[in-house]
Amino acid sequence: MSPNPINVASVPQRSPFRYPGGKTWLVPFARQWLQTLRPRPIELIEPFAGGGIIGLTAAFEGLADHVTLVELDDDVASVWQAILSDEAANLADDILDFELSLENVTSLLSRPAKNLRERAFQTIVRNRVNRGGILAAGAGMIKTGEAGKGIASRWYPETLKRRILAIAAMRHRISFVHGDGIEIICQNAHRAAAAFLIDPPYTAGGKKAGSRLYTHWQIDHPRLFDLVTALPGHFLMTYDEAAPIRELADSHHLDTHLVPMKNTHHARMMELVVGRDLRWARR
Repeated sequence: MSPNPINVASVPQRSPFRYPGGKTWLVPFARQWLQTLRPRPIELIEPFAGGGIIGLTAAFEGLADHVTLVELDDDVASVWQAILSDEAANLADDILDFELSLENVTSLLSRPAKNLRERAFQTIVRNRVNRGGILAAGAGMIKTGEAGKGIASRWYPETLKRRILAIAAMRHRISFVHGDGIEIICQNAHRAAAAFLIDPPYTAGGKKAGSRLYTHWQIDHPRLFDLVTALPGHFLMTYDEAAPIRELADSHHLDTHLVPMKNTHHARMMELVVGRDLRWARR
């Protein structure tokens, strides 16, 4: 892999979310990983899906026979459930028809959702108008934004409609589970033909980002390492570069590799990927 951060503009943008901690930068690496697997995975499971960019890439590019996205957060789950249901077209139209203004956004987000589709719509609007796309309690709205556009800086209704309809058209290849990622790993731990892309909230070793960005951020990282080490099939995990994670990987005899990326402030950073054998990534 290139020693330089991936140009995320070169990666197909398929997710309806602006997701904090999103994995667009990982797409070329994950694509290459999936292409090395023999036989091709019958199923790719993303236990902490969030914006689901890796799973969507695998589904659209045929890198696995089927993709299962898993997410515990109720609001994020509502979006995936709506898109992968008969409500997808209606949700896309809701977005296209919405007149974005501070007054309309405040009114929309202040009322309880009447149904799944409205909850999904509210979640997408909040994701698009909040700073960094953060959905956790306490997140504030964009103030200045791009070119002084404020909350409209990340509101692209036509683009969102296209992405939602494209995902809906692929729903025969994508499943969604509203549940706990670790439980789903346990339930599928016997399946040698399933591969796992595991991107847990970054809270190991005193890291604070996960607790600030996500509603559900508490993860038993040592247990997660125990679980993946016992999997009969393939897996790839992503983490911040941190000494406690290196120590967990070493103690479980797992391989690690650094992948360059840029954060939202365009600072170059290194993210750690963990797997059984990552020699292919160093060639």
